[in-house]
Amino acid sequence: MTTQQPYKNKITTLSYFVKRLKDSGYNTWKLITNYSEADPRKWTILIDPGNTSVFITCYENKDFKSDKMFEINDGDRYFPRNFSVKTSSMEVIIALLVEKGIPQISVNTEQ
Repeated sequence: MTTQQPYKNKITTLSYFVKRLKDSGYNTWKLITNYSEADPRKWTILIDPGNTSVFITCYENKDFKSDKMFEINDGDRYFPRNFSVKTSSMEVIIALLVEKGIPQISVNTEQ
C-alpha cells in the first residue's frame, strides 16, 4: 500500500496560494495555519495589510468531499460580507482581486 503525497501545486496548499499571489504582486501575510482536523478551514491569509486588509480563508471538504471554497472578508468594503467563491483556479482568485481594485505592490521596485 502506498500513500499519496499531497500535491504542492494545489490551490488549497497554503505555500502555493501565497506564492501565486506574491508572484502577481500582492503583499500577503500568513495568519492562521493550524486549524483543527475537524475544522473545514485550512488556513487564513491577509492581503494588503494596513490598507485594504482582505482576509481569505480556505475551506476544504466543507459541504462535501473534495469541496474547495474560499471566503473573502474585508469589512464589507470591496467584497460583500462573507463573500465566498468555489474554484480550483488561482486565476479566478487573482482576477477577482484585480476586478475589485485590491492594490498590487510593484515587484520591480528598487529600495
